[in-house]
Amino acid sequence: MKKFINREWELSALNEQFMRAESSLFVIYGRRRIGKTTLIAEFIKDKKALYFLADKETETQSQKRFAGLLAEYTGQSYLRDISFDNWRVPFEIFAKHSCDQKKVLVIDELPYMVETNPAIPSILQGVWDTLLKDANVMFILCGSLVHMMEKYALNYASPLYGRRSGQLKLRQIEFAYYAQFYPNMPYRGLVEHYAVTGGVPRYIELFDGKKDLFDEIHRLVLQRDGLLYEEPEFLLRHEVEEIGSYFSIIKSIAAGNHKAGKICADIGIKQTSLPKYLKTLTDLDIIERQVPVTEANPEKSKRGLYFIKDNFLRFWFRFIYPERGRLELGQTEYVLNNIKNHFIDSHTAHIYENVCMSEMWRLNKIGRLSFNKLGRWWDGKEEIDIVGLDGIGNEIIFAECKYRSAPIDVDVFYDLKRKAASVHWHNDTRHEKYVLFSISGYSKKLVELASAREDLVLFEITDHGHNFIYGY
Repeated sequence: MKKFINREWELSALNEQFMRAESSLFVIYGRRRIGKTTLIAEFIKDKKALYFLADKETETQSQKRFAGLLAEYTGQSYLRDISFDNWRVPFEIFAKHSCDQKKVLVIDELPYMVETNPAIPSILQGVWDTLLKDANVMFILCGSLVHMMEKYALNYASPLYGRRSGQLKLRQIEFAYYAQFYPNMPYRGLVEHYAVTGGVPRYIELFDGKKDLFDEIHRLVLQRDGLLYEEPEFLLRHEVEEIGSYFSIIKSIAAGNHKAGKICADIGIKQTSLPKYLKTLTDLDIIERQVPVTEANPEKSKRGLYFIKDNFLRFWFRFIYPERGRLELGQTEYVLNNIKNHFIDSHTAHIYENVCMSEMWRLNKIGRLSFNKLGRWWDGKEEIDIVGLDGIGNEIIFAECKYRSAPIDVDVFYDLKRKAASVHWHNDTRHEKYVLFSISGYSKKLVELASAREDLVLFEITDHGHNFIYGY
């Protein structure tokens, strides 16, 4: 039996909608395998609900399946033998059944219904306005095709616009919950599994935490019949046209081209053509634009860089996509050895920075650190992994994250302090603090230094999840 982990906030939002005195129309969307159906199943397990999963089939077949579910829901078996020639009648039967209690109606994978009949949004608008709005119903529309859900359920031009009482875009599960998915796994193992699975529930389920991570990569990702061998193609195929152009852009970013100009030069397109692709990939939560945290107007900043936001796609485009030729020939061992040789320095070390950033937000929440803005910083010459800014108290925090096999020494601190001098932010009045993260701990000399300084914090997590902070 699958464990239901995290999603407390999302469940709370759904239950809040359910407790409304009036009916509600709620939209849930997000990329495939992100856990939408599992969330809905958890939500409706103790409620009177009809769940309909749309499929790529004719409308007549969909109506027959809906009638079968309706027969089971109402206890009226004769409905199985009725052929509906429109959607209004079955929805009317649902609306009139059990009017004395709140009920839930779910249509999952709505885009499939729209592909079969483009009039579905208008049909559902009419059903909502005349049947469900006053029938004590929570009506949930769900889908994995993000651009279609936005177009047909959320966009201003959609017939359903203005009817919904709320929406929820489901995102990846945070690293903090990984220990619940992989009990007894060492902390380093949790980070490395996160570096591949990236908080996507289905990926987490597929990777057996009791087996070697690289063996699982070989089984799931490198084999031509592996479940994740073609995953990015499945993910993007129905979301975008010109899938080759999108693949080229993501591959270029994965190879280290983060500036728009460098991406264009690498793949051979005009810079005026790039924004539409970048916007689509950003909307799909595949990439993100970052600017130095000290930028006053991030949207207008010319120092923006693009990074792959999804850990699995970052891994796949860094290690798998460039080697598809070898993999098609069955040369999996060569590719696996390349992954092993560069997995830490070219991939996991960068993901570890995101893990540390999440930990800093947690420390901020419990009052151990103080900032209201957090991000990376660079100026073309120097880079700092994380910088936190507290505009009220003029406190600035500089942090470095080291994913190494040996404890780090005092040189890391002094190098961070040197780079901090290049950051121009309230230089005359600011209060500086330094935070170091290390996957392998700290040298005795560095611990002694931290204990003698009030501005240096060494942060560490043991395999048992206990935090040790030196310097407070």
